[in-house]
Amino acid sequence: MTGHKTGTREEWLAARLELLKAEKELTRRGDELARRRQELPWVRVDKDYRFETDEGTASLADLFQGRSQLLVYHFMFGPDYTAGCPSCSAIADGFNGSVVHLAHHDVMFWAVSRAPLAQLLSYRQRMGWSFPWASSYGSDFNFDFGVAHTEEEWEAGVVAYNFGEEDLRPATADEKSSRDAFTRSIVGTDWRTYRREGPGVSAFALQDGTVYHTYSAYARGLDALWGMYQWLDRAPLGRNETGFWWHRHDEYDSR
Repeated sequence: MTGHKTGTREEWLAARLELLKAEKELTRRGDELARRRQELPWVRVDKDYRFETDEGTASLADLFQGRSQLLVYHFMFGPDYTAGCPSCSAIADGFNGSVVHLAHHDVMFWAVSRAPLAQLLSYRQRMGWSFPWASSYGSDFNFDFGVAHTEEEWEAGVVAYNFGEEDLRPATADEKSSRDAFTRSIVGTDWRTYRREGPGVSAFALQDGTVYHTYSAYARGLDALWGMYQWLDRAPLGRNETGFWWHRHDEYDSR
């Protein structure tokens, strides 16, 4: 016998109609937030960032590939990782189906990571993905757009992320040991090395040969891109999670 409240179809419909009012209000609020994103001032990008792609070296403007808009997913894959972040990998499982539609709507999409290109392409092949992925290895790009942190930031305990400041260092030796063991199991590095990277998304516009930064989001600002959570939010038990329950899609059978 379920412990959840039960009722008649009529009672369900009445409750559902009340919920529908709130859902419609959330949709309208989402439309308003989208409009406000588009109204943000554009910031000219003057630095000459260079990327390595499977078609050779590219500038930020080159990544547009003839479109006027560019979306970049900052994928957590640092130079010392042995594999991509499982969370970013779960998000990236939804990229392939969207990329072709974006490309035909004047929007180019790229994932960008700091690991060397050979590591990225090898991992992409392992995961069965085909979306464009560029390496910013040796570039300031990830640092400048708030998803990579310097040794100096880490040591000072003041890491700039999500438009604020955080101290990502473990508070105790036991916490450090636990985090190190966890991150070594998922990406082959200690916590410090793992968390010097962060996830995010950035948007850019190209007009008259000039690139502009238009938007960035981090942390829970990426929730809408994480397809499985949109489904779980509509499932009977919701997210119903404790801890790090997800894995790379090719690892479930082995666990």
